[in-house]
Amino acid sequence: MKYTIAHDTRVGKRPYNQDRLGYWRTPEALLLVLADGMGGHAHGEVAAELTMRHIAAAFRRDAKPRLVNPDLFLFRAVGRSHGMLLREARQLGLADTPRTTVVACVVQEGHAYWSHIGDSRLYLLRKGQVHARTRDHTLVQQLVDEGKLQEDQMSTHPERNRLLQCLGGVQTPRVEPTAASRLERDDILLICSDGLWGPLTRRQLLDGLAGAALGEAIAQLATLAEVRGGPGCDNISALALAWGEDAVPLREGPRAVPLAEATTAVQDFGATDPDFLRMSDEDIERAIAEIKLALKRNVPPR
Repeated sequence: MKYTIAHDTRVGKRPYNQDRLGYWRTPEALLLVLADGMGGHAHGEVAAELTMRHIAAAFRRDAKPRLVNPDLFLFRAVGRSHGMLLREARQLGLADTPRTTVVACVVQEGHAYWSHIGDSRLYLLRKGQVHARTRDHTLVQQLVDEGKLQEDQMSTHPERNRLLQCLGGVQTPRVEPTAASRLERDDILLICSDGLWGPLTRRQLLDGLAGAALGEAIAQLATLAEVRGGPGCDNISALALAWGEDAVPLREGPRAVPLAEATTAVQDFGATDPDFLRMSDEDIERAIAEIKLALKRNVPPR
């Protein structure tokens, strides 16, 4: 696979960074993950860190050297992250479960597959246009979908931060079917937290990624978001991939989900679903040890 990857993460004007991002690869598959810990709940950065680690561990286990079914992998890995956070919070006796958003993308055999919970986004940019993007699980996105709000008004709406879904919340997330698209040469996959996309217009985002080298473009966009975010600037994180191969032959299967298309088929991952919570005792013990260590290392400054 031929591609270029660039990333940037900044604390903004917050006391510490609750965003986490990373990528993992084999000779035939690539995983990109970004999680934005929720600052209104205790230890959001821990939820983000463990969610990222959980999905990455599943990828390292299953990509031999590629995933048999990328759709099913993402569907399960994202959903099971919620159950993992709930179980660990109970084991540790936490009064409130750490919560996070997440967006994850697998690139394999010339296609990109993605899944998300919350308002961290994936954009697929092609020839200077937004070819596809995730739809936020937020009140303002719902208002846009219903025609009650314009998309360019989302970032200034008083309830722009109201999430309808997250990992670790009281309500189990409704994981949507994985979206996918065949990649073309020079496509850009961008996954980012709301700290990046929120302060920027779509035109600023597109113009920022046009022409400049990918690493330089991501750094410049992060700086612009930091300036436009002002004194309340959120954590800013972005992970981008520029695809360097021609499109593979067209075949039935993966398709891009257009920006205007709402997905209606969903799956609830409840705490009683045995497949959802199928983790070995060793996995559980390792996860609990990690969250204890993370809690010690990531105590917010007072």
